[in-house]
Amino acid sequence: MSETDPLDRQPLWCLVGPTASGKTALALDLCEALGAEVLSLDSMLVYRGLDIGTAKPSKGEQERVPHHLMDLVCPSEPYDVHRYLAAAREALSDIQSRGARALFVGGTGLYLAALLRGLFKGPPADRELRARLEAEREVVGAEAFHQRLAGVDPKAADRLHPNDGRRVVRAVEVLEQTGRTLTDWQDDWNTEPGPRQKQARLVGLSVDRGVLEERIRARAAIMLDQGWREEAVAVRDGVGFGSSAGAALGYEEVLAWDAGDLTRDEAMERIAVRTRQFARRQRTWYQKFDITWIPADAPDLQEQARKVLGL
Repeated sequence: MSETDPLDRQPLWCLVGPTASGKTALALDLCEALGAEVLSLDSMLVYRGLDIGTAKPSKGEQERVPHHLMDLVCPSEPYDVHRYLAAAREALSDIQSRGARALFVGGTGLYLAALLRGLFKGPPADRELRARLEAEREVVGAEAFHQRLAGVDPKAADRLHPNDGRRVVRAVEVLEQTGRTLTDWQDDWNTEPGPRQKQARLVGLSVDRGVLEERIRARAAIMLDQGWREEAVAVRDGVGFGSSAGAALGYEEVLAWDAGDLTRDEAMERIAVRTRQFARRQRTWYQKFDITWIPADAPDLQEQARKVLGL
């Protein structure tokens, strides 16, 4: 095997789409047909114990096709795109050494961008400034600090949850360091795709917005029935939620339901709203890439996807 970067040995295959669009089902069918293995492209599937609320592939699905880049760390542990990219290289190299192919599957736009363009090279961290901002966030609270970011970089604030303290602080830190918003820095990073992105083959599942909203609501109800609340309580009372895992969609709401601050129906409604907002942000990320979109309800879905992959 060549000593080149495993991400550059073959054109990357990626299957993306908004949450609840049916990526898991198509990925299983494709990988079984192609003898490929799944590499998760989801920032929350890296956490052990966050299974129901993240719609992590079931044990049965993982038995059908090997899955990688899941269950890597405890929810209390921070995890970022640097660690993801290192893990992706290691897993991909192992798959290639066995003569197999890999299909990246998921909806985390930042991880997709890192795979295709490399890591975002913003200004270096200012530890003293960061410590001051973290202390300020502790004093004023997560919501108020997030509103501060929204006042100067609304695009960054829109894609970052108030509970994602590490990234919110970083966005404010970059602005204070450089006088430019994090969004401006990232827009510059997005201008030149580079050879890896040009060679990649990206399949996207498209779903009508009305249909997607129905799917999101139905899936949330099923996940609540499956024990989402109990899962969230077990993590909270066990290892606890760190700043990264604490931003996972829906866990805040189900814990509020458990505390009696919300009814089940109120929690589900808030989860549905937040998930729709997340799907909107995903669509914004996807505009940065050359993705071939296929209707998720196409009768020849697998055939069309294979054609995009060059098969």
